[in-house]
Amino acid sequence: MKKVLTIAGSDSCGGAGIQADLKTFSAHGVYGMSVITAVTAQNTKGVFAVQDISPLLIIQQLEAIFDDITVDAVKIGMVSQIETIEAIAKQLKKYSVNNIVVDPVMISKSGYHLLQSDAKNSLIMNLLPLATIVTPNLMEAEAITGIKINSLKEIKEASTIIHKMGPKYVLVKGGHLEGEATDLLYDGSSFMVLPSERIKTKNTHGTGCTLSSAIASNIAKGLGFTESVKEAKKYITTAIKHSFSIGKGVGPTHHFYELYKKSGLNL
Repeated sequence: MKKVLTIAGSDSCGGAGIQADLKTFSAHGVYGMSVITAVTAQNTKGVFAVQDISPLLIIQQLEAIFDDITVDAVKIGMVSQIETIEAIAKQLKKYSVNNIVVDPVMISKSGYHLLQSDAKNSLIMNLLPLATIVTPNLMEAEAITGIKINSLKEIKEASTIIHKMGPKYVLVKGGHLEGEATDLLYDGSSFMVLPSERIKTKNTHGTGCTLSSAIASNIAKGLGFTESVKEAKKYITTAIKHSFSIGKGVGPTHHFYELYKKSGLNL
């Protein structure tokens, strides 16, 4: 069985972060492991508090994994402070880690800043050069590049700028544009447009975490990078279609819909 590690924050309501990542890994038939960077108090209505894990304990978690287990892919999510980012980058270099998916989590859907303002440049300088693929949404792409994005042309411009920062592939998610939920994959020489239907639902909590974890799972299983993204996009589309209306706010996606369907469970 392939083994995939998530380095991210914990979501107390289970829809995003570490919890969403581990569900996604399980749904894809890979063995999931985790290094927790922060603990959040959140639910479907928003994020209310964050407690960062010390950089030393993050290093110890990483060493415990890499000293014992071969890791086939890594997904990086919430890394809120400079010291955390530097510690992670140092360990990834130390262990010569490959197949790194960076989801640059910056702001929650409720507007809570999950990346400290002084840490953005550290993320750009330390993690993007190590990334096999980086998966920003439009707001994150704007924050990384400093340009306003309102069209596919501007997505291409942002993708080009981000690619020059070091990642091999850039997937800019266009879900916040009008019309279809069109994403754009860039490999440094060509663009691939990945359209999909826009699903009318408010329940999109954890979609970015889930997509990036699905990509990491597919890469670990040996799919090519383009195919990994395509399959991950199909997976998240299905998960959104069958999302859950739990709580009073933005509900989570259904990570196990296909498995439940095959087993006869109607959930």
